[in-house]
Amino acid sequence: MFSQTLRRAAAQSARSPFAGKYAVNPHISGITLNNAIQYGSTAAAFGVSAGVFALFLFGEVPRVRKDILQKLPFFDTYLDRTVPPEDNPY
Repeated sequence: MFSQTLRRAAAQSARSPFAGKYAVNPHISGITLNNAIQYGSTAAAFGVSAGVFALFLFGEVPRVRKDILQKLPFFDTYLDRTVPPEDNPY
């Protein structure tokens, strides 16, 4: 499209040995790989904490307690809410 002039070609080929070395980081919409890892780990931490909160918030719902929480190894006997036969009034 544009023809390269001799002056521009000489300026591009002459590089000082004292000049800084630089490389352009690959990115997608301005988000580099390091930023994506940082944002992903932050989002994962918030997601795990929100999931644990929701699980224990709905832990008193019998369906959640029976189907989800009692399948975990240490919660099965702790969350057992059966009434012993001697305490049953019927």
